[in-house]
Amino acid sequence: MIVGAGISGLALGAQLGRLGVRYVILEKNEEIGGTWWENRYPGCGVDTPNHAYSFSFGERFEWTRYFSKRDEIERYLCEMADSTGVREHTRFCCEVDGAEWDETTRRWRVRFTDEAGRPAELDADVLVSAVGVLNMASIPDFAGRDRFEGLAFHSSRWPDDLDLTDQRVAVVGTGATAMQLVPTAAQAASITVYQRSAQWARDIPGYRDEITDNARWLLANVPFYADWFRLTMFWRYGDGLLPYLRKDPEWAFPERSVNRINDRHRQEMADFIERELDGRPDLLEKCMPTYPPYGKRILLDNGWFATLRQPHVELVTDPIEEFTTTGIVVDGVERPADIVVFATGFQTMQFAARLDIRGRGGRSLRDEWLPDDASAHLGLTVPGFPNFFCLVGPTTGLGHGGSLIFVIECQARYICSALSHLTRTGATAMEVRQEVHDEYRNRADAEHEQLIWTHPGMTNWYRNSAGRVVALMPWRLVDYWNMTHDFDPSEYEVTGAVQPAT
Repeated sequence: MIVGAGISGLALGAQLGRLGVRYVILEKNEEIGGTWWENRYPGCGVDTPNHAYSFSFGERFEWTRYFSKRDEIERYLCEMADSTGVREHTRFCCEVDGAEWDETTRRWRVRFTDEAGRPAELDADVLVSAVGVLNMASIPDFAGRDRFEGLAFHSSRWPDDLDLTDQRVAVVGTGATAMQLVPTAAQAASITVYQRSAQWARDIPGYRDEITDNARWLLANVPFYADWFRLTMFWRYGDGLLPYLRKDPEWAFPERSVNRINDRHRQEMADFIERELDGRPDLLEKCMPTYPPYGKRILLDNGWFATLRQPHVELVTDPIEEFTTTGIVVDGVERPADIVVFATGFQTMQFAARLDIRGRGGRSLRDEWLPDDASAHLGLTVPGFPNFFCLVGPTTGLGHGGSLIFVIECQARYICSALSHLTRTGATAMEVRQEVHDEYRNRADAEHEQLIWTHPGMTNWYRNSAGRVVALMPWRLVDYWNMTHDFDPSEYEVTGAVQPAT
């Protein structure tokens, strides 16, 4: 059983189908896509080149842009679900409430709410969480937030029929969502953006371009051209960068960067921001980050700085004090708003723990990982939880760039290899050994201590309250590919076949 029909569930389902393994996907939404089905705000799109942000299997999709928007990505995922047969294995509008491991039967009993809204249960030999990370909205508990009488919502719950024409719009947050959204809201009467911290952003040539007919012909017809182009995207936007995010203990300017190359990247992006905000020292002061670049997610400029220069746009950097019935108060001044959009990100530390999963002896995954300290061997398996895997689990996100779909395919291959081992040996359960899990966690933590995300004073959504980097992988993509390519049964306690009842 797979929980979730987003990219992770789709990738694993396709591989299981090719192997002839019986599976079912329970999806809480009414369609394939996960976060790409849920997020519909204007300007929503991918910030990884879609020739890398796509599957290595299946019919090659003819993208219309190098960085596609949400609708095209959702169409791609739906077409992949149809062509791989995943859709016919998926039950939509079924939300999982919890799962318990039964030691007697060595199976998972999964509780969920079915398509008709009724409580239901199913048993499964293997349980896989594919719930993703960027789909549980996070909205800070601002004082008086519930008093606001206008329309207020998280960006991932954008109303389909919303018209911003002549509306006073407040956008809380300046991360990737806001950078995509705000430049599309030109029809609003006013836009007030509330910023907690400035963001580094790059100008990417071709970000808004459509793929020319000639380029499409090359991608579709020249042998190996598309594969080579895909490989260059992985290197340019991923593994090629990671070595330059290591801390240099001899570097003389740690307050602004972590090494010489990182400092050069800082200067390149600072020069870009200065060019974009030339003549606006007020905005330049607010928009120039003070932390090393890549310490937080690097954003791609979507006309963000040009939009901030518009007369109907205001950037507010002082903290929000409270909400009133008609607006937001900062530094004692109320700024009126008709619509408030919370572009404040997601709850990223729960992973599969949100599903109320209970393993051997009733052991709770939620308790194991609370408050925000999730860990799993290879980001996939947890001691005490037999026959359980979590896709896009802890330490598998990509802070240095690259394609998360690549990571997901590595994980799907690993899971399929583990299932093949169970089948070949006649075993009924496998559980990662505690010392194996601990060694991986310690190795990942030690590697992160050498990387930019643990730089002194750095705050980001990658780290938990104790400062441990939970969300990100400290390895290159090629390293993780090697780690997960061959399933090693010696790392697991494997249980033999269940004896027949007498």
